[in-house]
Amino acid sequence: MRVILLSGGSGKRLWPLSNDTRSKQFLRLLEAPEGGSESMFQRMLRQLNDTGIAESITIATSASQSDIISNQLLGREADVVTEPERRDTFPAIALSSAFLALEKGYGDDEVVVVVPCDAYTEKGYFDSIKTMVQAVQDNVAELVLMGICPTTPSTKFGYVVPKQQQEGGAALAVERFTEKPDSAKAKELIQQGAFWNGGVFAFRLGYLMNIVNKHIQVNSFTELRDRYAELPKISFDYEVAEKAQSVAVVPYKGKWKDLGTWNSMAEELPHPFSGYVIADETTSGTCIINELDDMPIISVGTKDMIVAASPDGILVCSKEASERQKPLVEQIKARPMYEERRWGTYRVIGNTTYPDGYRSLTKLLHLNAGKFISYQTHAKREEVWTFVDGEGLLVINGEVRKVGRGDVVHIQPGMYHAIRALTELEFIEVQVGTELVEEDIQRYSWDWEKYL
Repeated sequence: MRVILLSGGSGKRLWPLSNDTRSKQFLRLLEAPEGGSESMFQRMLRQLNDTGIAESITIATSASQSDIISNQLLGREADVVTEPERRDTFPAIALSSAFLALEKGYGDDEVVVVVPCDAYTEKGYFDSIKTMVQAVQDNVAELVLMGICPTTPSTKFGYVVPKQQQEGGAALAVERFTEKPDSAKAKELIQQGAFWNGGVFAFRLGYLMNIVNKHIQVNSFTELRDRYAELPKISFDYEVAEKAQSVAVVPYKGKWKDLGTWNSMAEELPHPFSGYVIADETTSGTCIINELDDMPIISVGTKDMIVAASPDGILVCSKEASERQKPLVEQIKARPMYEERRWGTYRVIGNTTYPDGYRSLTKLLHLNAGKFISYQTHAKREEVWTFVDGEGLLVINGEVRKVGRGDVVHIQPGMYHAIRALTELEFIEVQVGTELVEEDIQRYSWDWEKYL
Protein backbone atom coordinates (compact mmCIF):
# COMPACT_ATOMS: atom_id res chain seq x y z
CA MET A 1 0.00 0.00 0.00
CA ARG A 2 0.98 3.66 -0.32
CA VAL A 3 0.62 5.65 2.89
CA ILE A 4 -0.23 9.36 2.99
CA LEU A 5 0.82 10.63 6.41
CA LEU A 6 -1.10 13.78 7.34
CA SER A 7 0.82 16.43 9.28
CA GLY A 8 -1.01 19.69 9.93
CA GLY A 9 -2.23 21.78 12.82
CA SER A 10 -1.47 25.27 14.09
CA GLY A 11 0.37 24.16 17.21
CA LYS A 12 -1.55 25.99 19.94
CA ARG A 13 -2.88 23.17 22.11
CA LEU A 14 0.43 22.27 23.77
CA TRP A 15 1.68 25.84 24.15
CA PRO A 16 4.26 27.04 25.13
CA LEU A 17 6.28 24.13 23.73
CA SER A 18 4.32 24.05 20.48
CA ASN A 19 3.88 27.00 18.15
CA ASP A 20 2.91 27.67 14.53
CA THR A 21 5.99 25.87 13.17
CA ARG A 22 6.60 23.30 15.93
CA SER A 23 3.17 21.70 16.21
CA LYS A 24 2.35 19.15 18.92
CA GLN A 25 3.36 16.16 16.76
CA PHE A 26 6.97 17.39 16.65
CA LEU A 27 7.58 17.70 20.40
CA ARG A 28 10.22 15.17 21.46
CA LEU A 29 8.56 14.17 24.73
CA LEU A 30 7.83 10.46 24.31
CA GLU A 31 10.22 7.68 25.24
CA ALA A 32 11.98 6.04 22.27
CA PRO A 33 12.54 2.24 22.35
CA GLU A 34 16.32 2.57 22.11
CA GLY A 35 16.40 5.25 24.82
CA GLY A 36 16.19 9.00 24.57
CA SER A 37 13.08 10.73 23.31
CA GLU A 38 11.01 10.94 20.16
CA SER A 39 8.07 12.97 18.87
CA MET A 40 4.60 11.71 17.94
CA PHE A 41 5.58 12.17 14.29
CA GLN A 42 8.74 10.12 14.73
CA ARG A 43 6.85 7.46 16.70
CA MET A 44 4.26 7.00 13.93
CA LEU A 45 6.95 6.93 11.24
CA ARG A 46 8.90 4.31 13.23
CA GLN A 47 5.79 2.17 13.74
CA LEU A 48 4.93 2.28 10.03
CA ASN A 49 8.47 1.17 9.19
CA ASP A 50 8.64 -1.48 11.93
CA THR A 51 5.36 -3.11 10.87
CA GLY A 52 6.46 -3.08 7.22
CA ILE A 53 2.99 -2.29 5.89
CA ALA A 54 3.92 0.64 3.64
CA GLU A 55 5.66 0.31 0.29
CA SER A 56 6.12 4.08 0.36
CA ILE A 57 5.23 7.02 2.59
CA THR A 58 4.19 10.46 1.38
CA ILE A 59 3.95 13.19 4.02
CA ALA A 60 1.28 15.83 3.38
CA THR A 61 2.11 19.04 5.21
CA SER A 62 2.35 22.81 5.04
CA ALA A 63 5.40 24.70 3.79
CA SER A 64 6.04 26.03 7.31
CA GLN A 65 6.52 22.46 8.61
CA SER A 66 8.73 21.10 5.81
CA ASP A 67 11.99 22.03 7.56
CA ILE A 68 11.12 20.38 10.87
CA ILE A 69 9.91 17.26 9.04
CA SER A 70 13.21 17.01 7.18
CA ASN A 71 14.98 17.39 10.52
CA GLN A 72 12.94 14.63 12.17
CA LEU A 73 13.02 12.01 9.41
CA LEU A 74 16.37 10.77 10.83
CA GLY A 75 17.37 9.06 7.60
CA ARG A 76 14.02 7.37 6.94
CA GLU A 77 12.83 7.64 3.34
CA ALA A 78 9.65 9.58 2.60
CA ASP A 79 8.35 11.99 0.00
CA VAL A 80 7.17 15.36 1.32
CA VAL A 81 4.31 17.19 -0.43
CA THR A 82 3.75 20.74 0.78
CA GLU A 83 0.55 22.71 0.34
CA PRO A 84 0.95 26.15 -1.27
CA GLU A 85 -1.54 27.30 1.39
CA ARG A 86 -3.52 25.64 4.19
CA ARG A 87 -6.91 24.51 2.88
CA ASP A 88 -8.05 21.65 5.20
CA THR A 89 -7.68 17.88 4.82
CA PHE A 90 -9.48 17.23 1.52
CA PRO A 91 -7.19 19.47 -0.57
CA ALA A 92 -4.11 18.11 1.26
CA ILE A 93 -5.09 14.50 0.53
CA ALA A 94 -6.07 15.41 -3.05
CA LEU A 95 -2.67 17.03 -3.65
CA SER A 96 -0.78 14.03 -2.26
CA SER A 97 -2.92 11.60 -4.27
CA ALA A 98 -2.16 13.61 -7.42
CA PHE A 99 1.54 13.37 -6.52
CA LEU A 100 1.25 9.57 -6.38
CA ALA A 101 -0.75 9.37 -9.63
CA LEU A 102 0.81 12.08 -11.79
CA GLU A 103 4.35 12.43 -10.41
CA LYS A 104 5.14 8.89 -9.22
CA GLY A 105 3.07 7.17 -11.91
CA TYR A 106 1.08 4.74 -9.76
CA GLY A 107 -2.02 3.21 -11.34
CA ASP A 108 -5.69 3.60 -10.51
CA ASP A 109 -5.81 0.26 -8.67
CA GLU A 110 -3.05 1.19 -6.22
CA VAL A 111 -4.40 1.13 -2.65
CA VAL A 112 -3.76 4.30 -0.65
CA VAL A 113 -4.15 4.67 3.12
CA VAL A 114 -4.40 8.08 4.79
CA VAL A 115 -3.06 8.09 8.38
CA PRO A 116 -2.82 11.01 10.86
CA CYS A 117 0.75 11.41 12.11
CA ASP A 118 -0.20 12.14 15.73
CA ALA A 119 -2.22 9.09 16.80
CA TYR A 120 -0.76 7.47 19.94
CA THR A 121 -1.41 3.80 19.38
CA GLU A 122 -0.02 0.25 19.22
CA LYS A 123 0.60 -2.70 16.87
CA GLY A 124 -3.06 -3.69 16.55
CA TYR A 125 -3.76 -0.33 14.90
CA PHE A 126 -1.57 -1.34 11.97
CA ASP A 127 -3.17 -4.79 11.80
CA SER A 128 -6.50 -2.98 11.38
CA ILE A 129 -4.97 -0.93 8.55
CA LYS A 130 -4.05 -4.21 6.81
CA THR A 131 -7.67 -5.31 7.21
CA MET A 132 -8.83 -2.04 5.67
CA VAL A 133 -6.55 -2.54 2.67
CA GLN A 134 -7.81 -6.08 2.20
CA ALA A 135 -11.40 -4.81 2.28
CA VAL A 136 -10.59 -2.35 -0.52
CA GLN A 137 -8.85 -5.06 -2.55
CA ASP A 138 -11.85 -7.37 -2.06
CA ASN A 139 -14.19 -4.59 -3.28
CA VAL A 140 -16.13 -4.59 0.01
CA ALA A 141 -16.46 -0.80 -0.40
CA GLU A 142 -14.87 2.01 -2.40
CA LEU A 143 -13.93 3.83 0.80
CA VAL A 144 -12.97 2.06 4.02
CA LEU A 145 -12.29 3.88 7.26
CA MET A 146 -11.14 2.91 10.74
CA GLY A 147 -13.60 3.08 13.63
CA ILE A 148 -12.09 3.47 17.09
CA CYS A 149 -14.10 1.59 19.73
CA PRO A 150 -15.06 4.42 22.13
CA THR A 151 -14.09 4.33 25.80
CA THR A 152 -16.12 7.38 26.86
CA PRO A 153 -19.00 9.43 25.34
CA SER A 154 -16.52 12.04 24.09
CA THR A 155 -17.78 15.20 22.44
CA LYS A 156 -14.41 15.86 20.74
CA PHE A 157 -14.72 13.26 17.96
CA GLY A 158 -16.99 12.49 15.05
CA TYR A 159 -18.92 9.20 15.20
CA VAL A 160 -19.46 6.48 12.59
CA VAL A 161 -22.69 4.51 12.89
CA PRO A 162 -22.56 1.07 11.20
CA LYS A 163 -25.45 -0.92 9.83
CA GLN A 164 -26.22 -4.23 11.52
CA GLN A 165 -23.14 -6.43 11.62
CA GLN A 166 -23.10 -9.06 8.89
CA GLU A 167 -21.87 -12.57 9.56
CA GLY A 168 -18.19 -13.21 8.83
CA GLY A 169 -17.28 -9.68 7.82
CA ALA A 170 -14.40 -7.74 9.36
CA ALA A 171 -15.61 -4.53 7.65
CA LEU A 172 -19.07 -3.17 8.44
CA ALA A 173 -21.22 -1.15 6.07
CA VAL A 174 -21.70 2.43 7.28
CA GLU A 175 -25.19 3.81 7.82
CA ARG A 176 -24.35 7.43 8.70
CA PHE A 177 -21.89 9.89 10.27
CA THR A 178 -22.48 12.23 13.21
CA GLU A 179 -20.11 15.14 13.82
CA LYS A 180 -19.05 15.94 17.42
CA PRO A 181 -22.36 15.39 19.28
CA ASP A 182 -23.20 16.61 22.76
CA SER A 183 -22.67 14.23 25.69
CA ALA A 184 -26.22 12.84 25.73
CA LYS A 185 -26.18 12.15 21.98
CA ALA A 186 -22.71 10.56 22.27
CA LYS A 187 -24.04 8.09 24.88
CA GLU A 188 -26.94 7.24 22.59
CA LEU A 189 -24.60 6.68 19.63
CA ILE A 190 -22.36 4.35 21.66
CA GLN A 191 -25.42 2.30 22.63
CA GLN A 192 -26.14 1.98 18.89
CA GLY A 193 -22.65 0.52 18.35
CA ALA A 194 -21.08 3.67 16.89
CA PHE A 195 -17.32 4.21 16.62
CA TRP A 196 -15.11 7.26 16.87
CA ASN A 197 -13.90 8.37 13.46
CA GLY A 198 -10.14 7.76 13.68
CA GLY A 199 -9.32 9.76 10.54
CA VAL A 200 -7.80 6.73 8.77
CA PHE A 201 -9.07 6.09 5.23
CA ALA A 202 -8.29 3.48 2.57
CA PHE A 203 -9.25 3.68 -1.12
CA ARG A 204 -7.98 2.96 -4.60
CA LEU A 205 -6.00 5.82 -6.09
CA GLY A 206 -8.32 6.07 -9.10
CA TYR A 207 -11.33 6.54 -6.79
CA LEU A 208 -9.86 9.67 -5.22
CA MET A 209 -8.50 11.04 -8.51
CA ASN A 210 -12.00 10.80 -10.02
CA ILE A 211 -13.23 13.05 -7.19
CA VAL A 212 -10.33 15.47 -7.76
CA ASN A 213 -11.13 15.62 -11.48
CA LYS A 214 -14.67 16.77 -10.70
CA HIS A 215 -13.12 19.93 -9.25
CA ILE A 216 -10.04 20.39 -11.42
CA GLN A 217 -8.88 18.49 -14.51
CA VAL A 218 -5.11 18.66 -14.86
CA ASN A 219 -2.36 16.81 -16.72
CA SER A 220 0.42 17.11 -14.15
CA PHE A 221 1.05 17.37 -10.43
CA THR A 222 2.69 20.79 -10.94
CA GLU A 223 -0.45 22.10 -12.63
CA LEU A 224 -2.65 20.95 -9.75
CA ARG A 225 -0.29 22.52 -7.23
CA ASP A 226 -0.39 25.81 -9.17
CA ARG A 227 -4.22 25.70 -9.13
CA TYR A 228 -4.47 24.48 -5.54
CA ALA A 229 -6.62 27.45 -4.45
CA GLU A 230 -9.39 26.19 -6.78
CA LEU A 231 -9.93 23.08 -4.62
CA PRO A 232 -12.69 23.52 -2.02
CA LYS A 233 -11.49 24.35 1.48
CA ILE A 234 -13.22 21.48 3.26
CA SER A 235 -12.42 18.41 5.34
CA PHE A 236 -12.04 14.96 3.78
CA ASP A 237 -14.90 13.74 5.99
CA TYR A 238 -17.36 16.28 4.58
CA GLU A 239 -16.20 16.21 0.95
CA VAL A 240 -15.59 12.46 0.52
CA ALA A 241 -16.59 10.20 3.43
CA GLU A 242 -20.08 11.60 4.06
CA LYS A 243 -20.87 11.72 0.32
CA ALA A 244 -19.57 8.23 -0.44
CA GLN A 245 -22.11 5.76 -1.85
CA SER A 246 -20.01 2.75 -0.90
CA VAL A 247 -18.31 3.07 2.50
CA ALA A 248 -17.36 0.59 5.23
CA VAL A 249 -15.71 0.75 8.64
CA VAL A 250 -13.13 -1.60 10.24
CA PRO A 251 -13.29 -1.57 14.07
CA TYR A 252 -10.13 -1.09 16.13
CA LYS A 253 -10.34 -2.00 19.83
CA GLY A 254 -6.77 -1.37 21.01
CA LYS A 255 -4.99 1.58 22.55
CA TRP A 256 -5.61 4.90 20.80
CA LYS A 257 -5.24 8.36 22.23
CA ASP A 258 -5.38 11.90 20.97
CA LEU A 259 -2.55 13.62 22.84
CA GLY A 260 -4.07 17.01 22.23
CA THR A 261 -4.07 18.38 25.78
CA TRP A 262 -1.38 18.61 28.42
CA ASN A 263 -3.42 16.34 30.65
CA SER A 264 -3.50 13.51 28.08
CA MET A 265 0.14 14.08 27.15
CA ALA A 266 1.24 13.91 30.81
CA GLU A 267 -0.23 10.41 31.07
CA GLU A 268 2.21 9.12 28.44
CA LEU A 269 5.40 10.89 29.51
CA PRO A 270 8.16 8.58 30.82
CA HIS A 271 8.96 10.98 33.70
CA PRO A 272 6.90 13.70 35.42
CA PHE A 273 9.81 16.19 35.30
CA SER A 274 11.90 17.21 32.29
CA GLY A 275 14.69 19.78 32.19
CA TYR A 276 16.02 21.75 35.17
CA VAL A 277 13.34 20.98 37.80
CA ILE A 278 13.68 20.89 41.59
CA ALA A 279 10.70 19.52 43.53
CA ASP A 280 10.17 18.55 47.15
CA GLU A 281 8.28 15.55 48.53
CA THR A 282 5.03 17.55 48.85
CA THR A 283 4.75 17.83 45.05
CA SER A 284 2.32 15.19 43.78
CA GLY A 285 0.64 14.40 40.49
CA THR A 286 2.36 17.39 38.88
CA CYS A 287 4.04 17.37 35.46
CA ILE A 288 6.81 19.95 34.89
CA ILE A 289 8.57 20.41 31.53
CA ASN A 290 11.30 23.05 31.38
CA GLU A 291 13.00 24.02 28.11
CA LEU A 292 14.68 27.10 29.57
CA ASP A 293 18.15 25.53 29.73
CA ASP A 294 19.88 26.70 32.93
CA MET A 295 16.88 28.49 34.44
CA PRO A 296 15.40 26.28 37.22
CA ILE A 297 11.76 25.67 38.07
CA ILE A 298 11.14 24.94 41.75
CA SER A 299 7.97 23.18 42.84
CA VAL A 300 6.75 23.11 46.45
CA GLY A 301 3.42 21.54 47.39
CA THR A 302 1.91 21.58 43.90
CA LYS A 303 -0.77 18.96 43.24
CA ASP A 304 -2.18 17.71 39.92
CA MET A 305 -0.76 20.61 37.91
CA ILE A 306 0.91 21.22 34.57
CA VAL A 307 3.88 23.57 34.43
CA ALA A 308 5.49 24.02 31.00
CA ALA A 309 8.17 26.59 30.19
CA SER A 310 9.87 27.44 26.89
CA PRO A 311 11.27 30.57 25.21
CA ASP A 312 7.69 31.25 24.02
CA GLY A 313 6.28 31.55 27.56
CA ILE A 314 5.23 29.75 30.74
CA LEU A 315 2.02 27.81 31.36
CA VAL A 316 0.73 27.06 34.87
CA CYS A 317 -2.63 25.29 35.14
CA SER A 318 -4.42 22.39 36.76
CA LYS A 319 -4.47 19.16 34.76
CA GLU A 320 -8.26 19.28 34.64
CA ALA A 321 -8.21 22.77 33.07
CA SER A 322 -5.38 22.17 30.59
CA GLU A 323 -7.69 21.94 27.57
CA ARG A 324 -9.07 25.44 28.27
CA GLN A 325 -5.84 27.33 27.57
CA LYS A 326 -6.28 27.80 23.80
CA PRO A 327 -8.48 30.96 23.83
CA LEU A 328 -5.92 32.66 26.06
CA VAL A 329 -3.00 31.56 23.89
CA GLU A 330 -4.76 32.97 20.81
CA GLN A 331 -4.36 36.43 22.37
CA ILE A 332 -0.57 36.17 22.06
CA LYS A 333 0.68 37.81 18.86
CA ALA A 334 4.45 37.40 19.36
CA ARG A 335 6.60 35.51 16.87
CA PRO A 336 7.76 31.95 17.74
CA MET A 337 10.84 32.15 19.96
CA TYR A 338 12.06 28.62 19.15
CA GLU A 339 12.05 26.72 15.86
CA GLU A 340 13.43 23.54 14.36
CA ARG A 341 14.79 23.90 10.86
CA ARG A 342 16.24 21.40 8.37
CA TRP A 343 19.73 22.44 9.54
CA GLY A 344 19.11 22.44 13.31
CA THR A 345 17.41 24.79 15.78
CA TYR A 346 17.37 28.39 16.89
CA ARG A 347 16.17 30.18 20.01
CA VAL A 348 15.45 33.90 20.32
CA ILE A 349 17.27 35.25 23.38
CA GLY A 350 16.62 38.96 22.88
CA ASN A 351 14.16 41.14 20.97
CA THR A 352 14.26 44.92 21.49
CA THR A 353 12.67 47.91 19.77
CA TYR A 354 14.23 51.31 20.58
CA PRO A 355 12.35 54.67 20.78
CA ASP A 356 13.44 55.71 17.28
CA GLY A 357 12.16 52.46 15.74
CA TYR A 358 15.58 50.82 15.45
CA ARG A 359 15.46 47.12 16.39
CA SER A 360 17.71 44.30 17.48
CA LEU A 361 16.98 40.57 17.45
CA THR A 362 19.37 38.09 19.04
CA LYS A 363 19.30 34.35 18.31
CA LEU A 364 21.29 31.34 19.48
CA LEU A 365 21.63 28.97 16.53
CA HIS A 366 22.67 25.31 16.62
CA LEU A 367 23.67 23.69 13.31
CA ASN A 368 23.88 19.92 13.15
CA ALA A 369 27.12 18.51 11.78
CA GLY A 370 27.09 18.46 7.98
CA LYS A 371 24.13 20.82 7.68
CA PHE A 372 24.22 24.34 6.25
CA ILE A 373 22.33 27.62 6.03
CA SER A 374 21.75 28.63 2.41
CA TYR A 375 23.82 31.18 0.49
CA GLN A 376 21.80 34.38 0.89
CA THR A 377 21.62 38.16 1.17
CA HIS A 378 19.50 40.60 3.19
CA ALA A 379 18.41 43.99 1.90
CA LYS A 380 17.30 45.69 5.13
CA ARG A 381 19.38 44.34 8.02
CA GLU A 382 22.90 43.83 9.27
CA GLU A 383 23.98 40.71 11.15
CA VAL A 384 26.81 39.98 13.56
CA TRP A 385 27.73 36.33 14.04
CA THR A 386 29.75 35.30 17.10
CA PHE A 387 30.83 31.65 17.06
CA VAL A 388 30.80 30.03 20.49
CA ASP A 389 31.36 26.31 19.85
CA GLY A 390 32.32 23.89 17.08
CA GLU A 391 33.80 24.45 13.63
CA GLY A 392 32.32 25.44 10.30
CA LEU A 393 32.97 26.78 6.81
CA LEU A 394 31.92 30.40 6.28
CA VAL A 395 31.27 31.95 2.86
CA ILE A 396 31.35 35.75 2.48
CA ASN A 397 30.95 37.15 -1.04
CA GLY A 398 32.30 33.95 -2.56
CA GLU A 399 35.34 33.61 -0.27
CA VAL A 400 35.50 30.55 2.00
CA ARG A 401 37.29 30.24 5.34
CA LYS A 402 37.11 28.08 8.43
CA VAL A 403 35.56 29.56 11.58
CA GLY A 404 35.34 28.38 15.18
CA ARG A 405 35.01 29.43 18.78
CA GLY A 406 35.72 33.15 19.29
CA ASP A 407 35.43 34.23 15.64
CA VAL A 408 33.18 37.23 14.91
CA VAL A 409 31.74 38.17 11.50
CA HIS A 410 29.94 41.41 10.54
CA ILE A 411 27.54 40.95 7.61
CA GLN A 412 26.40 44.16 5.92
CA PRO A 413 23.16 44.47 3.86
CA GLY A 414 23.67 42.99 0.40
CA MET A 415 26.63 40.78 1.38
CA TYR A 416 26.40 37.17 0.18
CA HIS A 417 26.90 34.71 3.04
CA ALA A 418 26.42 31.10 4.11
CA ILE A 419 27.66 28.74 6.83
CA ARG A 420 28.17 24.95 6.92
CA ALA A 421 28.80 23.00 10.13
CA LEU A 422 31.85 20.72 10.05
CA THR A 423 31.01 19.64 13.61
CA GLU A 424 28.06 20.52 15.84
CA LEU A 425 28.19 24.33 15.58
CA GLU A 426 26.72 27.07 17.77
CA PHE A 427 26.81 30.80 17.17
CA ILE A 428 24.99 33.92 18.31
CA GLU A 429 23.34 36.00 15.59
CA VAL A 430 22.48 39.64 16.30
CA GLN A 431 20.24 41.26 13.67
CA VAL A 432 19.94 45.08 13.65
CA GLY A 433 17.90 47.44 11.51
CA THR A 434 14.46 49.01 11.20
CA GLU A 435 12.86 45.95 9.54
CA LEU A 436 13.75 42.51 10.91
CA VAL A 437 11.49 40.08 9.06
CA GLU A 438 12.00 36.50 7.84
CA GLU A 439 10.92 37.58 4.34
CA ASP A 440 14.08 39.72 3.97
CA ILE A 441 16.05 36.81 2.50
CA GLN A 442 17.19 36.28 -1.10
CA ARG A 443 18.63 32.77 -1.59
CA TYR A 444 21.21 31.64 -4.15
CA SER A 445 22.85 28.35 -5.10
CA TRP A 446 26.25 27.37 -3.71
CA ASP A 447 28.33 24.25 -4.37
CA TRP A 448 29.78 23.03 -1.08
CA GLU A 449 31.27 19.81 -2.44
CA LYS A 450 34.54 21.29 -3.76
CA TYR A 451 35.34 22.76 -0.32
CA LEU A 452 34.81 19.59 1.75
